[in-house]
Amino acid sequence: MKNSESNIHQEGSSFLGSYQDYLGEFVYGGIDGSVTTFAVVTGAVGAGLDSSVILILGFANLFADGFAMSVGAYMSSKSEKQNYTKHKNIEYWEVEHLPEIEREEIEDIYRKKGFEEPLLSQVVNVITQDKDRWVNEMMKDELNLIENTKSPFQTGLVTFLSFVFIGIIPLSIYVFDFFSPSIQDIFIWSSALTALGFILIGYLKSIVTQSGILKGISETVTLGGLAALVAYFVGEFLGKIMY
Repeated sequence: MKNSESNIHQEGSSFLGSYQDYLGEFVYGGIDGSVTTFAVVTGAVGAGLDSSVILILGFANLFADGFAMSVGAYMSSKSEKQNYTKHKNIEYWEVEHLPEIEREEIEDIYRKKGFEEPLLSQVVNVITQDKDRWVNEMMKDELNLIENTKSPFQTGLVTFLSFVFIGIIPLSIYVFDFFSPSIQDIFIWSSALTALGFILIGYLKSIVTQSGILKGISETVTLGGLAALVAYFVGEFLGKIMY
């Protein structure tokens, strides 16, 4: 029974750790989704477009931009992993074929850290006795590269889902009104719901950046509000010219 409880606890911790690993992608995907979609809505409102047009523009932007952003996140993560692997293979080759030079580099690294003889030689000997440990030290301390263990596919997927999940908030009230047209001041409702979305994503942002909650929320709300104002006045200006 104790073993079962222990396994459940370990699985739960593993799941939570995996979730937290991708929280950054969720936050930044959500910020982009909410800001850009709300900007589309406010721009269309400023231009005096109908709700049906707002829905078309909003959903087209939501899925097209969400897909583009997720592909960008996937490619960036994949390129980072490939770059790490390439340099790690080079380090393995150098350790294998140029061991004296690589040993001197390890000595220089730890001498700069404050190690002196005889401790310096002892540390270098321990490191160079294991090629994996040796290469890992070179990757970290010489090249300043840290391995990204996150899946590129999951990185892209989380980015897309958060973009759509948070980005649909400004459109949700328009969807509801489309099927049940009885809502007054629909744009105000959309703005209020979006503000709640900004607050949520700002709170999560403060967790990722380990900054103050109020700071994270205020930055996100301010960013979204400014983008919406710009979109509204641009839409209003173009609407007057074209209609």
